[in-house]
Amino acid sequence: MATLQVKNVPEPLHQRLRGFVQAHQCTLSDFILAAIERELGRREWEERFATRSTAELGVSSAFLLDQERAQRADDVRS
Repeated sequence: MATLQVKNVPEPLHQRLRGFVQAHQCTLSDFILAAIERELGRREWEERFATRSTAELGVSSAFLLDQERAQRADDVRS
């Protein structure tokens, strides 16, 4: 397994990280690895999403969202 070292971490950030992992009962390594994995996955998704072609819906997406929200509000009231 490879080792990764991060240098020049500002002290305030380091303290926040230490406080977070202590409060959530995990190790700094576990937290950092999960954060890296999550961010890498997000970046890969953005790259895949950027290559997708657009779809013409015939109406604005804002209009469709408003309709869906209104329908959900009606369902909740019923």
